[in-house]
Amino acid sequence: MASLICGSLAFDNIMTFSGRFADQIMPDQIHILNVSFLVPTLRRDFGGCAGNIAYALHLLGGQALPMAVVGHDGDGYVAHFKQLGIDTRFIKKLDDHYTAQCMITTDMDNNQITAFHPGAMMQAHENIITKDCGAAIGIVAPDGRDAMLQHAEQLHAADIPFVFDPGQGLPMFDGDDLRHFISLATWVTVNDYEGKMLSERTGLSFAAISTQVQGLMVTLGAEGCDLWENGERTHVPGIQAAAVVDPTGCGDAWRGGLLWGLEQGRPLRTCVELGNRMGALKIAARGPQNYQLDFDPATV
Repeated sequence: MASLICGSLAFDNIMTFSGRFADQIMPDQIHILNVSFLVPTLRRDFGGCAGNIAYALHLLGGQALPMAVVGHDGDGYVAHFKQLGIDTRFIKKLDDHYTAQCMITTDMDNNQITAFHPGAMMQAHENIITKDCGAAIGIVAPDGRDAMLQHAEQLHAADIPFVFDPGQGLPMFDGDDLRHFISLATWVTVNDYEGKMLSERTGLSFAAISTQVQGLMVTLGAEGCDLWENGERTHVPGIQAAAVVDPTGCGDAWRGGLLWGLEQGRPLRTCVELGNRMGALKIAARGPQNYQLDFDPATV
């Protein structure tokens, strides 16, 4: 069973600030903010939501079908996936754009400041989903606005059950858009901040949203995840990480675990537990695609 992963491929430029943002930003001077952070370390990693989710799902033994767009500088990313054995048939290249670029600065408290250049991602709607794409399940993750809207419609039209996970793309949509996404989706996932925004914009409580889909999952970082089904909440505790090194890509690792469980037909709570375990595994490694599996997913 294959999972179609609609989202971004990006290069992550990850920097570490050896202090705390809170010590450098004066709240009463936000209106004239002008700060600079010395970042002694810099690394460039393969990233983007679709890429990171595909990597996590592949580690677990799932069949990932990332659907995304890269620019003229994206050949190395495609080669990276081919070397891993990840199917690249739905990765489109545009020669007149850069691949999406993410600049992430993390402080000593694991707070992050991110700048994102979408580049080729803004043309992701040029990828079209059809019934014969070979996927039994899908996810609409952060991507270009038009792509997210159209891919949700196309997955629904193709009778492919899918997860709607707007992530950092959620602010692009108003209440009508978000209610429409929910009406099309099979499952919805958000973190706690995004969940509050989703509820506020749609006017729907978590309980109400969960009655319209097979499950709403609200991730809570190290605290785990709240799973809402048919208006009822179940808390799924987090997994203790071996170390807290880098939060970049933890949400995507969680999504990969969720998708693998759904691929396997596991109960939704077990899918969430897999997601929690993958997030804890990822946070102990630097970069979003540099960790390795240290457990047998079949035992979860």
